[in-house]
Amino acid sequence: MAPSAVQTQDVDLTAAAVHQKDITPTLPSASNPAALDASKLTYTLTTSPRAVPDEATANAGTETICTDHMVTATWTADAGWGTPELKPYGPLSLMPTASCLHYATECFEGLKVFRGFDGKLRIFRPNKNAARMRMSASRISLPVFEPEELEKLIIALCGVDGPRWLPKDRPGSFLYLRPTLIGTQSQLGVQAPKEAMLYIIVSFMPRMDSPVGGMRLHTSPEDMVRAWVGGFGYAKVGANYGPSLMATQDARRRGFHQILWLYGPQGECTEAGASNFFVVWKRKDGKKELITAPLDDKLILDGVTRASCLDLARERLAGELEVTERKYTISELIEADAEGRILESFAAGTAYFVCPISQIHHRGQDINIPMGAEGAAGEVTSKIKGWVGDIMYGREQHEWGVVIPERE
Repeated sequence: MAPSAVQTQDVDLTAAAVHQKDITPTLPSASNPAALDASKLTYTLTTSPRAVPDEATANAGTETICTDHMVTATWTADAGWGTPELKPYGPLSLMPTASCLHYATECFEGLKVFRGFDGKLRIFRPNKNAARMRMSASRISLPVFEPEELEKLIIALCGVDGPRWLPKDRPGSFLYLRPTLIGTQSQLGVQAPKEAMLYIIVSFMPRMDSPVGGMRLHTSPEDMVRAWVGGFGYAKVGANYGPSLMATQDARRRGFHQILWLYGPQGECTEAGASNFFVVWKRKDGKKELITAPLDDKLILDGVTRASCLDLARERLAGELEVTERKYTISELIEADAEGRILESFAAGTAYFVCPISQIHHRGQDINIPMGAEGAAGEVTSKIKGWVGDIMYGREQHEWGVVIPERE
């Protein structure tokens, strides 16, 4: 009998590969490469620390200003992870044939370190960033590690550079952390790299959570998507971002801040730029609802700020509104706008924090979203933003705010 034209695959190759990486033991042995071990971190402190600029000066130029030090650790398939180093910030050395430069074998994370109003230095839920980076590394065929070890390296770097770069006389300020993992094997060929480098840097980043008049979104072009089911939109890999820049640049020329990425023939609302997208509206049954896209199809990123907004809304706004994660379309938004049911909207992510949205432009039609008094965020947006910010800056003592031991 001739084989059927359509057959079910007997092994989910991608899931199987990720699962195998996750169950591989990490303890070193004669046949097992060394695990990433933060306890072995070596320190080489700079002898020429640079002057610390103020926030406005640091964000005024075209170069991202980084702190005095960075952490690096190299990996090879045979030996595993080498000794992590905390050393002066500076250029990396890569061969022109390095895997990351040709095959996008690269992933990263983004989180912030905050100087609290109580004088303490904190990072926000770093365990979630570390776990997500391990997942991203698996998806892009890079070496995995124990998330706790990455978290320890992040804390060590913040403890060294935090006291000078986020001094106690600047409460309410923050710096941006970028752990990155790249394939460095200097051999052309489409293959999982056998050499890699982890590095962690700390930099300035502009505040983007309060654009004048709120964030304005332009829906994505009909012939362009940012991510797709079966792809890698749920992982934080560089390949998610470069292809989106053309549409974003065009939207900014038209006076908009970001793209509202739609997906599929029905125009499902997914993400606002690289941030998670939320709407507060009244459903047709009159109930007030906070809605955002789901994670079950691995189309969008499981944002740390997203999860925090949802957790706090469910805990502290219970009885005031329902919190829903489901697919919803641009047509539903247009209908709700016509019926006067949209109350608020916001984007949430590390860069934009919690940012109110005032307008969505779709195929020649504007959806104008209510804002608070004098252009401020709406009631629900303001509450959620305030709660998250209070934890970040130590106005509320919470397990999500991890205090950094500072090395004076």
